[in-house]
Amino acid sequence: MGVLELDYSQYQTVYNVLSLALASMLATFIFLLVVQGRVLPRYRQALVVSAMVCLIAAYHYYRIFNSFTGSYVAVDEGTAAAAMDSMTYVLVNGEGFNEGYRYVDWLLTVPLLLFETIAVLALPRAVRKSMLLKLIPASVLMIVLGYPGEIAVDNVTKGVWGALSTIPFLYILYVLFVELSRAAKDQPTQVGKDLNGLRWLLLATWGVYPISYMIPMFGIEGADAFVWRQVGYSVADVLAKCLFGLLIYKIAREKSADDSATFAEEELEAAPSSK
Repeated sequence: MGVLELDYSQYQTVYNVLSLALASMLATFIFLLVVQGRVLPRYRQALVVSAMVCLIAAYHYYRIFNSFTGSYVAVDEGTAAAAMDSMTYVLVNGEGFNEGYRYVDWLLTVPLLLFETIAVLALPRAVRKSMLLKLIPASVLMIVLGYPGEIAVDNVTKGVWGALSTIPFLYILYVLFVELSRAAKDQPTQVGKDLNGLRWLLLATWGVYPISYMIPMFGIEGADAFVWRQVGYSVADVLAKCLFGLLIYKIAREKSADDSATFAEEELEAAPSSK
C-alpha cells in the first residue's frame, strides 16, 4: 500500500509522527517495568501486560518506520536553491508501504488492553473470567473485520467492512460501560472515577481509528489521505497505549493504597525528607 508520491512536508510529517510513536512506546515500556515495585504484587500483572502492550507496539512501529523509509526514495526535480520545495518522495517499484503491521499490532494489543483493564480491578475470579470471555473474542473480531476494508480500493467495500467491524466495537462499549459498571460498583471512589476515565479514554481514542479509516470516504484522496491516516492512527495509538498504561499504573497505586494501610503510609502519604 501507499501512494505513489509524497512531497517533502508530507514525507516529513509521516516520518516524524512514526518516530514520535516509536519513542513514546519505548519510554512507556521502560517506565512501566521500572515501577513494578511501587504497587502491591496482586496488581503487578496489569502493569506487566501494559508494558507488553507498549513493547509489542514499539516493535511494530519499528517495522512500520522501516517499511515507510524503505518504500520511498527522494527525487529532487528543482534547483539546489529550492531543494526542499522541489523534493518529492516516490514509491519504489516493486515495494510498498506495509499497513498490515498495524493490524497485526492491534490484533495482539487490543485484547491485552482490555485484559489489563479487568486485571487491575482485581475482580472476583468468576466475574473476571466472564468479562474476558466477552471482551477478548469481540476485540479480535473487530480487528479482523476491519482489515479487509483497510486494504480495499473502493469506498463501498470499505464501508461494508467498516460497518461490520463496528458491531463488535459497540458490544465492547456495552460490556465496558454497562456490565463492568455493575461488577466494579464496590471499587474505591477514586478508583471508580479513574475507571470511568479509562473507559472514556478508550472511547475517545478508539473513535479516532474509524475516522482515520474513513478519510478516503470524506473526499480526501491521494497523498493527503495517506498522511492524515498515518497521523490519526499513530496519535490514537500513543494515547490508547501509553496514556492508558499510565492510568492503569495510577489505578494500581490507588488499589494498593486501599488494600494496605502500610503501603499507603510508605508510598502515598510519607512526606519526603528535607535533609
